[in-house]
Amino acid sequence: MIDDIKNLKEKIESIYIPPVLKENIEALISRLDRASKFQSYSSDYEVISKYIDTITKVPWNKSTSDNLDIGNAKQILDKNHYGIIDVKERILEYLSSMNFNKEQPAPILCFVGLQGIGKTTIARSIAEALNRKFVRIPLGGLSSVLEIRGQSKVNPDAEPGYIVKALIKAGSNNPVILLDEFDKISDDGSVRSSIMATFLEILDPEQNNSFSDHYIDYPIDLSKVMFILTANNLGTISSALLDRLEIIRFSSYTDEEKLRIAKDYIMPKVYKNIGLNNKQLIIDDDVWSDIIRPLGYEAGIRELERILMNIARKVAKKILTEHVDTVTINTENLKNFLPIGY
Repeated sequence: MIDDIKNLKEKIESIYIPPVLKENIEALISRLDRASKFQSYSSDYEVISKYIDTITKVPWNKSTSDNLDIGNAKQILDKNHYGIIDVKERILEYLSSMNFNKEQPAPILCFVGLQGIGKTTIARSIAEALNRKFVRIPLGGLSSVLEIRGQSKVNPDAEPGYIVKALIKAGSNNPVILLDEFDKISDDGSVRSSIMATFLEILDPEQNNSFSDHYIDYPIDLSKVMFILTANNLGTISSALLDRLEIIRFSSYTDEEKLRIAKDYIMPKVYKNIGLNNKQLIIDDDVWSDIIRPLGYEAGIRELERILMNIARKVAKKILTEHVDTVTINTENLKNFLPIGY
């Protein structure tokens, strides 16, 4: 009992916590200390211990150092993404402006386009280029403000909201946070309206230096965070939020672009993930068109990735079971390696 309380005191002394919040926590520990004399502190201890554990994980004053070298950013974007020249150019322009005024809030980017065209992966590349931590928050089906703001700690099952959890996962107060599928938030009008108002507080540079999470119960500065949103369309996003977003539209890939992406970007990852090499799995040039468009046109490359992974798994099985060294995919045998239904 005494040791438990002592451990809590040591925990809050071992890490930076804002002074006012630290005083509040010390008051909670003092209350536990008094209750322990009457053997009536056990239920309170669980709640307070969990709360303190969360508070000490919040990166109150921990930041990563930005890399604002535009040459480095261009190299990373080109390495990870073929084509989308206009998109990459816009991103480099925003990163360039951050060089001239390092105190300005990071732009709130909103990537708009169909599924599978690289919105999430380019957000990850931005974090890599900036040398920032990256956290993705999936918002599809989000139906309560409490999922964003958390619940009061007096509830034994309470926990912080998505934003604080993202900061804890990142371990820094200036990560890149991806708000993914922002247009798929609950279609209940009143709920969506409340959620949009909450995100306005989170994203608006005039408000987000003191974000209120119900569980933490202390203002959290989000002004150093770089937020990126993704959406298939903008129809369900409030006009107040749209006014604060920098919209970047992603167009569909052409078959020629998909061919280059498949050969130079996807296949190296397929070889690595499955453990094969380009001598064990060979794809003839004349079958690529059937791989890229087996059932019709698709805007993105997600299905293309699935098809190539499926082909590689079937090749791996063939090598093991038939004891062959090389499998060549050609027009005659392609259908044997495509997923069922193609």
